[in-house]
Formats: sequence, structure tokens, C-alpha cells
Amino acid sequence: MTKYFGLMLTSAFALLFSAPALAAGSADGRLDMTTTTYGFIALGIFTIAYLLVMGEEKLHLRKSKPVLVAAGIIWTLIGIYYVQNGVTGLPEEAFRHTLLEFAELMLFLLVAMTYINAMEERRVFDALRAWMVQKGYSYQQLFWLTGGLAFVISPVADNLTTALLMCAVVMKVAEGDNRFVGLCCVNIVVAANAGGAFSPFGDITTLMVWQAGIVKFQEFFILFIPSLINFLIPAVIMSFFVENRKPDPVTEHVEMKRGALRIVALFLLTIATAVACHTFLHLPPVLGMMTGLGFLQFFGFFLRKTLPKSLERKRALALQRGDEGALQRLGGVVPFDVFNRVARAEWDTLLFFYGVVMCVGGLGFMGYLAMMSEVLYTQWDHTWANVTLGVISAVIDNIPVMFAVLTMQPEMSHGQWLLITLTAGCGGSLLSIGSAAGVALMGQARGIYTFMGHLKWTPAIALGYIASVYAHLWLNADSFLVFG
Repeated sequence: MTKYFGLMLTSAFALLFSAPALAAGSADGRLDMTTTTYGFIALGIFTIAYLLVMGEEKLHLRKSKPVLVAAGIIWTLIGIYYVQNGVTGLPEEAFRHTLLEFAELMLFLLVAMTYINAMEERRVFDALRAWMVQKGYSYQQLFWLTGGLAFVISPVADNLTTALLMCAVVMKVAEGDNRFVGLCCVNIVVAANAGGAFSPFGDITTLMVWQAGIVKFQEFFILFIPSLINFLIPAVIMSFFVENRKPDPVTEHVEMKRGALRIVALFLLTIATAVACHTFLHLPPVLGMMTGLGFLQFFGFFLRKTLPKSLERKRALALQRGDEGALQRLGGVVPFDVFNRVARAEWDTLLFFYGVVMCVGGLGFMGYLAMMSEVLYTQWDHTWANVTLGVISAVIDNIPVMFAVLTMQPEMSHGQWLLITLTAGCGGSLLSIGSAAGVALMGQARGIYTFMGHLKWTPAIALGYIASVYAHLWLNADSFLVFG
């Protein structure tokens, strides 16, 4: 796989250099570094960093490490070149601007991750899994149920969390049937990515577009039918290879901890607050999310203060019923700590996000993104450019792809911005390594859900990808007439 990734990057760089070189300087005083030794070194550093990211599974090297180092080197090279040319201030200003963009997204994601971790600690997801396990569904029903729920839940809970939850259900119910588990994992990855593509909260890429103010919150939902098509076409094809039999019955009892459903309600209130801040007050959505974190902190304080009385009531009730199991479960209850939930956030993902944003921001400041924009959005048709970038996101993570497009700021209609949102979100489903959901499931179902196992279904997934693009072009044709 590394060989193909290297070939693709080489082709991308060849594409860059086929564009006419920029002038030595730009109107805002920036220096063109695209043909300098420093620029070539920066491209090489970024390539090496991403090769290491792609090899995370085999190297056991966290993906944040290489991009953090690469970001530091790239901006150092920029600083050296500008100092040598007697220009100061511009790199610092550009770095701070890029850092501010990352900070807004990082804080937004941090709050969302904290809520997801809080719901996980209160056993909300365990209860959902236990409910599904006890229903005794057939393999066909389980295949469609896990895929359908992945599509429905991911717009709110994000595609990574949703995929992990559904995979846990499948592995619990169909333990030992590796063929079925692997097939379900492919379906779950496709469904989670497709579901995340029509919601600002479903994927980092959609969140980036929304926070940039390019597409309004409600406008994302016109991607619902194209996203549904993206999920259904490969799911229907794969369903013909699922045996119509029932797995061995599994019994699992899960009791949610106190305050679980109220935390779910607070999460929905937080989302509503973020949307209201952005839509009605024209303030950054992160303001609403951080306010929502305050909601959770106050509720955590309430849970801690009222815990002793709550335990006393529940112990009395358990003794009255003679339920010794309930007494044992109560003995393991601990006060809810919001800061512990913050600490359990996916910091490797957040730091990886920082590294990628700063790397792409640095390459953009050097002038490479302007060259790429010239090729893709001037020499190419916008539709072909956005569809191609979606395919590329199956190899190069969709975060740098989307950030690069946002940094280029090509003059596109709303329909084209929604198209790149759809393709970047769903294009990652073409390969198991193309999305965070796929990478996570390769670790969770190690040896069962594999790169080659997913690749076998890539033609069916590609069919859904193409159909979803055509569906968007047809159903949402009016949006391609709206600019700015």
C-alpha cells in the first residue's frame, strides 16, 4: 500500500509543477517558495510524514507524531527563507491565522468528544448494544440494523464512535463467524461515513465547511438522499452474500448509570446552542459548544453532590426487592468527573489534526495550494476536480484534502461546495484506510476486518460513490446556481 501511496503523491506533485509558476511575490507581500530548495524540502518532509501516518498499523507509531514534527520543520523553513530575504512579520501572521482556525475546530471537537466519552462512561452505548444483542436478530436483520443505525447515529455522534459501537455489537453477536463480521464491518464503515456526510457534526470535514461559514447548517441536509444512496447501493449488493440464519443466543444485562439520559439531552441542547450561535447571532459555533461544556460541568457537580442520597435510595430499593446483583452494581458506582472525560478525549486525533492543519497551512503559504487550485479549479471542471479529490481522500486522509480546498478558497457554487463535502466524506469508504472509522475497525476487529477484505468490495462501494454524485448533481441542481 505504501508503494501506491508514494506513486500517488508523486503524481500529485507532478500535477502541481505542471502549472505555471507564480511570480516571485504576491500582492500581500508573500514570497513564492514553490521552486526553491526550501519548498522542495518541505514537500519531501510532508511526504515522509504521511508515509509514516499510513504505516501506523504496522509501525505502531501514533499518527500525530510525524505530522507534529513535519509541521514544525515546514514553518521553520518558511521562517528561515523569509529572514534571509529580509521579510518579517508575514510568516508569524499566517501561522497565527492558521492556528486560530485549528483552535476553533479543536475546542469544538474536544467538547463533542467529552460528551461522547461521558455517554460511554454512563453506559449509554453499552445499553444500546445489550438491547440489540438480546433481540435475537438473524444475520440479515443484524446486517441491515447495524448499517442503518450507523447511518442514523453518525450525523450526531460522529462516524468514528458510531462505527466502533456497531462493530462491538456484531462481534458480540456473531463471535467466531469471521466472514460475517468482516462483511458487516465494511457495511458499517460505508454507512457511518455516508451518514456523517450530510451533517455538520458527522465528520471533521463537514464541521470545517460549516465553521468556515461557506455552507449554512440546514443546507447540509440536502445531501441526505445522495448520502443514503451512497450507503444503500453497496449494502444491497453485499446483503446477497449474507446467510439468512440466526446466531447463537447471547444474554447480556446492562444498567445505565444515573444521569445517562440527561447527559444525552444536554448534548442535544449543546448542539442546538452551537447552531443558534452560528445561525442567529453570527458568532463562531465553538462558543455554543464551550457553553455546553459548562452545562455538563454543572450537571457533573449535581451528580457528585446528590450521589450519597441516590445510593441510599437505590440500596433500600434493592434490599426491598432482594436483588443482590443490583447491590453489587451500586458498589461500583463512582461520582461523575467531567475533567476525567476531557482527559479521555482522542488526543492523538486532535494532535494529528493540528499537525495536518499546520502542514497544509504552511504548504499553502509557500504557494503550493495556489498552484494546485490553478490546475484543479481553473484548468479542470469543478465537478471533476471535486470528484477526483474525493477519490484521493481514500488514500490521503480527508482532513488535509478538505483543509487544502478551504485554504485555496476557489470560487465555487454552493452545489460544488456541497459536492466536495459529499465526496471527501464518502470517498474515504473506498479503502479501509481512507477514513478514521475504517482504521479504527481494523484495530477493533484485527485480522477479521482487513485492507484486502475491504478492497474486495471496493467496486460495489465505488458504484454507490458514483451514484451519489449523480444524485446530488440531479436532485440539487438549483444549488449549483447559487454563489457566495
